[in-house]
Amino acid sequence: MTTATTPTTSTTPTTSTTPTTALVLIDLMPRLISLPVAPNTGEEVLDRSRNLATAFRAAGRPVVLIRVDRPNVAEQPPGSGFAEDLVRPGDVTLVKGSVGAFATTELDARLKDLGVDTLVFGGLMTNMGVESTARVAADLGYELEFAADAMSALTAEEHEFAVRVTFPRFGTVTAVADYL
Repeated sequence: MTTATTPTTSTTPTTSTTPTTALVLIDLMPRLISLPVAPNTGEEVLDRSRNLATAFRAAGRPVVLIRVDRPNVAEQPPGSGFAEDLVRPGDVTLVKGSVGAFATTELDARLKDLGVDTLVFGGLMTNMGVESTARVAADLGYELEFAADAMSALTAEEHEFAVRVTFPRFGTVTAVADYL
């Protein structure tokens, strides 16, 4: 079966076999990547996320990129767009106005349209945007995987708690190398 997808940005649609696993990358924006995050630097998270995205695209699997807009401000701060060279034609891009991505986007509908039942997460911040999105995804019945070395938090302790305690309760903790 072939399914055409329509991204939410000006990128061109792609056609591929209906996938069941999607990569979901959260808040990979220059203003967050530049923060002093741990245990992985923002640049390390970005590089690993780019590698994941390349592997998913090559396998014909969807790549979903989500970033946040600050609510109630006339103009977003500098560095609020997606990181350079991250978005490719055919990717699904969404802009959220909340910590988690499901409440203020069409994420669930887009994933269902693509036939997705499993989500692989990466991005910033581990215990905020990633975890908030993952908790709702679990409630909605998605299978979850967490590429722990493709995410980071404001402190190593926050990241490690999410990876060691929280994420295993919702799915499988993995590494980028598992997908390459």
